[in-house]
Amino acid sequence: MLRDVFVWAYERSCQRYLAISQSMSDPDPLRMRYRAALIEAVQWVVKQRLAPSAEVIRQLAEEKATAEDQEAFAQLLSNALKHLHEGSVARYRLRHSEFLAWQPVRGGVDGGGSAG
Repeated sequence: MLRDVFVWAYERSCQRYLAISQSMSDPDPLRMRYRAALIEAVQWVVKQRLAPSAEVIRQLAEEKATAEDQEAFAQLLSNALKHLHEGSVARYRLRHSEFLAWQPVRGGVDGGGSAG
């Protein structure tokens, strides 16, 4: 009887693992390749208290990414800045106070704001 319970639990565990692994998406190779550069770029914009303008994003993309990846990196950076909130500042190794100081110059970036 104990064997039957073990087999049932093991099969159920395998089914759950399969369902979870199928629902997960593959990691973005571009995001993985430029992880450190993206963190540095977000930090620089916030710490310098710059508005996330197209010009600033383009300049950082030219500095941090290869020529063929610059457009995609710029999109990653733009999205990261657009969705940066109090709950995600640690991901970019920023202090809460740095994020709050950047808020006034952030401007009309959609999707951001405080998640407090």
